[in-house]
Amino acid sequence: MAKKGPDNVIFGRHPVVEAIQSGVAFDKLILQQGIRGEFEKEIRQLSREYDIPLQVAPKERLRKWTTANHQGIIGLQSLITYHSLDQLLPLIYERSEMPLLVLLDGVTDVRNLGAIARSAECVGAHGLIIPKKGSALINGEAIKTSAGALNRIPVCRESSLVNVIELLQQSGVQVLVSDLQAEKLIYQLDMRGPVALVVGSEDTGISQGVADRADERFIIPQRGATDSFNVSVAAGIMLYEVLRQRMTADV
Repeated sequence: MAKKGPDNVIFGRHPVVEAIQSGVAFDKLILQQGIRGEFEKEIRQLSREYDIPLQVAPKERLRKWTTANHQGIIGLQSLITYHSLDQLLPLIYERSEMPLLVLLDGVTDVRNLGAIARSAECVGAHGLIIPKKGSALINGEAIKTSAGALNRIPVCRESSLVNVIELLQQSGVQVLVSDLQAEKLIYQLDMRGPVALVVGSEDTGISQGVADRADERFIIPQRGATDSFNVSVAAGIMLYEVLRQRMTADV
């Protein structure tokens, strides 16, 4: 018997096109490698028009999502509602709150993403910012790991983190990144003002283009022989330091 796949998987040419045109939010579209002709052109046009990431993959990859007759196209429906950063930022300031945002630069493990979201929501962060490409999908496992925080904290999915940093800096938000080669310790930075923390990939850390545009780099102190903290643990430490400084300032 053919496996239909998870509830958020829409497959088949007509169902996917109809869902896109009716406004269904997608995390991404997966087009089977080798598909050519008018349908390929239509899917590429729709992905641009509706700003949906499009991935081309071998047939075997699509069969991991469903063994039913997918006709060479699968859409992964979003489990959350995404926000736009240029709309979220003004709302934070209008509430007279001090922005605290987390940028995820290449975090690809869904459990790490979920754990970061949980810590961020716990300390009162205003949102997560993820890139449209090269990021973990926000699936059921991510939401479960977040203890439901991904349903409560705004998530912005943006095309370019470099552009995001420029917007944040123009809006008065200080962008801070963790760097093992940095000289400043995390608690030597003033995080009481508007802050965006950047956490990097599990394997390669923060991308050079993002790191070069940061306002400050810092290091989290450690004594053991292990290279570094797990990315979700590091994010938790960073977020707690912001909370600690802001609560101390309020006393």
